[in-house]
Amino acid sequence: MVTIYIDDVAYQVKEGENVLKAALGLGLDLPYFCWHPEMGSVGACRQCALVQYRDAEDTRGRIVMGCMTAATEGARFSMQGEAPKEFRENVVESLMLNHPHDCPVCAEGGECHLQDMTVMVGHRDRRYRGKKNTHRNQDLGPLIHHEMNRCISCYRCTRYYNDYAGGKDLAAQAAHDHVYFGRHEDGVLESEFAGNLVEVCPTGVFTDKPLVNEYTRKWDLQSAPSICTGCAVGCNIMPGERYGKLKRVHNRYNHEVNGYFLCDRGRFGGNYVNEKDRALFAGLRTKKGKYDAIDRSDAMQQLQEWCSKSNKIVGVGSPRASLESNFLLRQIVGAGNYCDGVADHEAQLTKSVADILQNSASHTPSLRDVEGADAILILGEDITNTAPRMALALRQSVRNKAKQLATQMRIPLWQDEAVRNLAQDQLSPLHSVTMSKTPLDDVAQTRTTLAPDDIARFGFAIADYISDSSTKISGFDAEDKECIQEIANDLKQAQVPLIVSGVSTQSQVIIQAAAAIASALEQQKVMLSYCLPECNSLGASLANDSPRITITDLAKRAADGQIDTLIVVENDLYRRAPKSEIHALLANVKNTVVLDCLETKTFAKASMVLPAASSFEAEGTLISSEGRAQRHFPVYLPAEQRRASWQWLTRLGQALDIKGFSEIKCFDDALTFCANSSAALSDIIKASPQASYRDRGMRIPRQTHRGSGRTAMLANISVHEPKQPEDTDSPLAFTMEGVNGVNEPGALLPFVWSPGWNSNQSLHKFQSEAGGALKGGTAGIRLFKPSASPVKRVNEKSQLPPAFNAQKGQLRLLPLHKIFGSEELSAHSPAIKELTTSPYVQINIDSAAMLKLAAGDVAQMSVGDESVAVSIKVCDSVPDGCALYTVGLPDSLFVMPNTNIELKAVGNTGGANG
Repeated sequence: MVTIYIDDVAYQVKEGENVLKAALGLGLDLPYFCWHPEMGSVGACRQCALVQYRDAEDTRGRIVMGCMTAATEGARFSMQGEAPKEFRENVVESLMLNHPHDCPVCAEGGECHLQDMTVMVGHRDRRYRGKKNTHRNQDLGPLIHHEMNRCISCYRCTRYYNDYAGGKDLAAQAAHDHVYFGRHEDGVLESEFAGNLVEVCPTGVFTDKPLVNEYTRKWDLQSAPSICTGCAVGCNIMPGERYGKLKRVHNRYNHEVNGYFLCDRGRFGGNYVNEKDRALFAGLRTKKGKYDAIDRSDAMQQLQEWCSKSNKIVGVGSPRASLESNFLLRQIVGAGNYCDGVADHEAQLTKSVADILQNSASHTPSLRDVEGADAILILGEDITNTAPRMALALRQSVRNKAKQLATQMRIPLWQDEAVRNLAQDQLSPLHSVTMSKTPLDDVAQTRTTLAPDDIARFGFAIADYISDSSTKISGFDAEDKECIQEIANDLKQAQVPLIVSGVSTQSQVIIQAAAAIASALEQQKVMLSYCLPECNSLGASLANDSPRITITDLAKRAADGQIDTLIVVENDLYRRAPKSEIHALLANVKNTVVLDCLETKTFAKASMVLPAASSFEAEGTLISSEGRAQRHFPVYLPAEQRRASWQWLTRLGQALDIKGFSEIKCFDDALTFCANSSAALSDIIKASPQASYRDRGMRIPRQTHRGSGRTAMLANISVHEPKQPEDTDSPLAFTMEGVNGVNEPGALLPFVWSPGWNSNQSLHKFQSEAGGALKGGTAGIRLFKPSASPVKRVNEKSQLPPAFNAQKGQLRLLPLHKIFGSEELSAHSPAIKELTTSPYVQINIDSAAMLKLAAGDVAQMSVGDESVAVSIKVCDSVPDGCALYTVGLPDSLFVMPNTNIELKAVGNTGGANG
């Protein structure tokens, strides 16, 4: 620490830290535009000016930029003097010369960093009366709205998009006061992380298009802390609601998980909750096949009657439902009659991952840890499409080589441009061994594409070579042997190696191979991370600690007349097993009851439907792939008869007089019931403060104190303000009354605001230091800790599969996941629908020639007794004898692992290569 003086006041700050960051960490309001805690300093906007003096005797000093000046012992600065204040005001005035001053119609109005800084420097009056430069806006797709005339040329957008996120299709074009930030032509931004431009841009140039189309002023949004359900990473989000509709999703800062950024699936995938076809009322199927809406109490009475008449009750949970919902269902039907609702092969893989994470000596990393890795091996997983936010973290980890070089040259790491110029193209080693090309290939040192069995063999060979470099590598050609040795050596030499794998390859041996590599590196601080498919995949696995009942088991039971009533909670069974198997299961069950927030194929075949609330409308606990238990809270109450699944199940359990259910009066009771009944889940109660939490006797408000109030908002309906609903299940209030201070627990932070900082840049007021952890602590609780002793090494010889050999005339079908469309809930969001492709098959040139197919052809794909028309894409990186098929898309077939298919041409669509 060193002592610096700002306006003659002494402060203790970190040595070498830039003065802007230090000042913000001290609580001082120094204006800025171009600086960002995650992207460092470039000194582009000249807004954070202050005067630096040589010593205490110097009265003149010189103007310096706070973001480009290091804090050194005894350094003296002036923020409030006349010279720096005049300089900053002149800078803002020059930036505003061409600005349209259209705040009343700007989507960023009221939450605009430019507004905040303009007021902060005291610039009020416009003197310029000349002609303004104007620009043509671009159509950037369904996610991002573009209004170039509001630009102040801070370069944040291109620095984030190109340097941080690795995008290639956004650039600064032209020069001086004609600079233009956009694409070379209209078109959808290609990066999977483009949505972060909405928060990175300090003005209204890049805004949330779905929000623009249904605009609401930011101060009127009701918000709550929540968790993204788009994948298993567990990013923290702040959804905003008005008039009972979800308006937007903003990033909620979690220092250990998502930091400042989200992926586009998480940011724009939540609008499915606004779809008009969502069920509002309980329904009972009539003899004519239609549903009659019935009262909630009548629905529960009918369900109680079905369950009371017979003990042949079976429950199916879901990896997208909360822990509490899954657990309560299991308690109602009994462990021997409960299925976790996961595809059989996927459940086995997830169970293996859970066992490894619980018993391994390797560290399961947070995304912040991932960014610190200095050598990475990706084994089998297309991370950008299965765990997108982790892919963004990996893009930062490859810059650790640049940081190492900068440290050796004594260049501060916040000097972003200097660090990048020093390193040029030098990156920390990232090695990718996958089934086809991936979006991370551009930063990979080596790229190998193999069939899943060969990926596992490749991984075991790396583990063997790490354990004993004299081991002879057999079964691979010379190029692959060289690659294996290079990867093994990089991992051995690394200070913090990271192995990333997952279940999307549908291969047990790949999971074991990743564990074997980590085990071989046990003498180092090795990190092992697995990507899981859904938001609560790990939670569903941990909650089901009894011998597992599979969907196939249920189908057999139903065929034998052993199931009278089937209760399905937040699950579409047609995504979990072949269509014929689910048809037979549902046909052989007398009464099928479905609780869901979407009208799925299973929902449409139910005897009774109960409308469930979404994660935006209900409480719940989810466990991420990191093993972090986190809580989501309702942003607004569900309409009509929609209720959280745990609430429907609690009422059913009470009606059936099941032990323990009579004590459940609120969500905390259900949470405690779950935690006390499972040793693996005992700590989930610590994920967030409970409903009794108060700050100085007050709740935390979901609405900002700037809100218009419900009287004004509903004046077109009635001038009488309705009574606000009470929330008995959380410490949050559905009003603007209460305390939302900078020290509130991180798990309960509904929005950020501070005097003078209306934009999301006010976050630094809530952090222990600018860019650091929240003062209120990190949300969630880690359930896994590295084992004291290393996990037993898998027996490589017994696990080692034979090399994959293509069968003539047939192709092995492999799963291909897409960030837009493969995840069930987000696929129903209108903006995501526009980016979702139709199902297709990707094959290599040799396979295409063998089958007499070309890119753009339509082929009939036969899988068992099912067939479907698919378009063909040709990609050189697909392994011989393999075909990658887009799984999870709305019209895709369910495909079992190790399936062979036939493709026959039926037409041409004029498509392109993959």
